Amino acid sequence: QVQLVESGGGLVQAGDSLRLSCAASGRTFSRYSMGWFRQAPGKERVFVAAIGWSGGTILYADSVKGRFTISRDNAKNTVYLQINSLKPEDTAVYYCAADFDLGRLRGGISDYWGQGTQVTVSS
Repeated sequence: QVQLVESGGGLVQAGDSLRLSCAASGRTFSRYSMGWFRQAPGKERVFVAAIGWSGGTILYADSVKGRFTISRDNAKNTVYLQINSLKPEDTAVYYCAADFDLGRLRGGISDYWGQGTQVTVSS
């Protein structure tokens, strides 16, 4: 069982940066692949980024490559999402998720989801 708690969202201006955090409970965090997803108002939740258990494999959605960076600190049971040069279209609720299978996670399938953190970007 893994519990995930996101933080770091807020109201920012276009061009700003944010670092989202996802803290996980449980002693097996380092065995899980971790992912970030986002859901904009009126739209479906979509994949943003994922990282393998060791950090050696990282995947990004094409729409965020170059501006988003996912990382993890297994000693702190935390995964991060650094977002630079924020745009109004980045406005969404950002969720983290955990799964043993990076491929499943990339497909949006996971048994463990956080409650989400709101990111709002004003123009």
